[in-house]
Amino acid sequence: MEPIRTIVKRRILLSTLIERAFATHLPRRLAVAATALTTILTLGTTTVAVRASPAAVSGSVGVSVRGNHLVDAAGVPLRLLGVDRSGSEYACAQGWGIFDGPTDAASVAAIASWHVNAVRVPLNEDCWLGINGVNPSYGGSNYRSAIQDYVSQINAAGMVAILDLHWSAPGNSLALGQQVMADADHSPAFWSSVATLFKPDPGVVFDLYNEPHDISWSCWLNGCVTAGGWQAAGMQSLLDAVRSTGATQPVMVAGLNWAGDVSGWLANEPVDPDHQLVASAHIYNYSQCNTPACWDQTVAAVAASVPIVTGEIGENDCAAGFIDSYMSWADAHGVSYLAWAWNTANCSSFPALINTYAGTPTAYGTGYKTHLAAVASQGSAGGAYVLDGYGNLHPETTSGPAAAAVTTSDSWPGWNIARGAVVLPDDSGGYTLDGWGGVHPFAIGSNPIPPAATTSDYWSGWDIARAIAILPSGTGGYVLDGWGGVHPFTIGSNPIPPAAVTTAYWPQHDIARGIAILPSGTGGYVLDGWGGVHPFAIGSNPIPPAATTSDYWSGWDIARAIAILPSGSGGYVLDGWGGIHPFAIGSNPIPPAAASTGYWPQQDTARGIALTSTGRIGYVATSGGQVAPLTIGAGLAAPSPGSATLPSGALGRGVVVTS
Repeated sequence: MEPIRTIVKRRILLSTLIERAFATHLPRRLAVAATALTTILTLGTTTVAVRASPAAVSGSVGVSVRGNHLVDAAGVPLRLLGVDRSGSEYACAQGWGIFDGPTDAASVAAIASWHVNAVRVPLNEDCWLGINGVNPSYGGSNYRSAIQDYVSQINAAGMVAILDLHWSAPGNSLALGQQVMADADHSPAFWSSVATLFKPDPGVVFDLYNEPHDISWSCWLNGCVTAGGWQAAGMQSLLDAVRSTGATQPVMVAGLNWAGDVSGWLANEPVDPDHQLVASAHIYNYSQCNTPACWDQTVAAVAASVPIVTGEIGENDCAAGFIDSYMSWADAHGVSYLAWAWNTANCSSFPALINTYAGTPTAYGTGYKTHLAAVASQGSAGGAYVLDGYGNLHPETTSGPAAAAVTTSDSWPGWNIARGAVVLPDDSGGYTLDGWGGVHPFAIGSNPIPPAATTSDYWSGWDIARAIAILPSGTGGYVLDGWGGVHPFTIGSNPIPPAAVTTAYWPQHDIARGIAILPSGTGGYVLDGWGGVHPFAIGSNPIPPAATTSDYWSGWDIARAIAILPSGSGGYVLDGWGGIHPFAIGSNPIPPAAASTGYWPQQDTARGIALTSTGRIGYVATSGGQVAPLTIGAGLAAPSPGSATLPSGALGRGVVVTS
């Protein structure tokens, strides 16, 4: 967005379960296939002294990319919901300051009070480098120190700082506006300097170039000679400049047409050796992609592969109807967003979120502030459904908006034989598991019943199937038997998934209790009744890392279910009393404690646990149909406890959630 002022502008113990006698992997009927510093940088002819960021010492804020999600320092999935803080891109070049408005602790606390967890800080490359006639009072080391101090305050307030190359210019021209693309003359040097300074800080994200426009995707990636006759730097060269310093933080890469077009992003994705790329889009009511149809077609397509941060959202009518529609869409799709802008200016032409730097909102800002408060208090709760033993799924109805009704393909009235359920990745429906190993489709809402499932094993008349999990692709999944066997099933015309290679198997002992598949689809974990968490591989993939549990109950069959975080860094074990116990995968830290609204000591009643796609909200269900919401990490209030109405005689068998 152009500025105004000239237009001012933005964590198993690998169980020895049932002693060593049970550790031998024997043939079985229920088999699966065999098993503070200073650095001197030279930037062309300019030598720049930089110092390590103080924020790196605290380690209180962190962000990185895992698959198509951002995660925090504990590996918990994270969406960046924040504001753009304009001023540091233009004031210095115009010769009257570094920031437009206060940057003290009180002003930063005012931003954080809106439930903001990220602040995007636009930068000017000439001011940073101290070139092209920038007043030394506002450029070079003074500018860099001011930005560094502001980032430290942002991090100290618990927020991520996004550093954005906003204004630039080629040659000897002073950077007084947005160019079509970064320039080869100065922009790589700018990023080498910025990345060197901030590489110790895990609470920083680099946004390579604000709003490329009027160039091709080829130029966007590799650079070109612009219509103005100067050499543009491509996103690959800017990324290379960052990575050459050893900086490993996430890097945002904005699309074309003033960042409104991400349709060619995946086809032109830069090569990042650290696999920490984030796509960026800017969405305004007047921008290119400003309809749900476009968001579904382009933004959602990119978000399926990489995290996407909407670096700017806004509207030019001093209202919040448009951003409300986009934020609701983004909340449902796990997309991050930051609103333009935390400045006192006109709420239409700018648009400005605030009237005062104490955080008094404009009408437009009121809409944004209200929405962030709602997200913070309720999180991404999704729809919770309790599986009864007869094979039916019942929406949790006591609190929150009513979830869509479920249509089942099979149920067994009066017979508590259902053992588990899973939801497809697109939330259109899913599959229930009976105790004989049958897998039965169900639909959610107005969606059609999903295709039939074809199982690799079925045990007619033998209640031995225990749990079910689905692949991230939605093309099939796996059934767990009570001895620890893991058996593939396919959905529709898809091929049967590869055999699972297990690390734990207990023939003749019905002790396996739960199964979960990693977000990568390369393997997963089996839960035993004592709380041991055991990895298995899918096909030719390596066995996943061992899990480190926080609790283990040797000789006591009390563990009931398992859930893995969307980041794949760990998960949670549910015990029969409703206790929720974190476990870590590999070298990751133990995940944060979960805060639940339900706990039933001495009562073996808890039967299922499920997390939403954000990994921050979840639900526990009991044999009586009670629903206890849970939250992970700080900053969220759990939804109110609820329940589902089960048929007379039916027992609650588990819980599933939609995103």
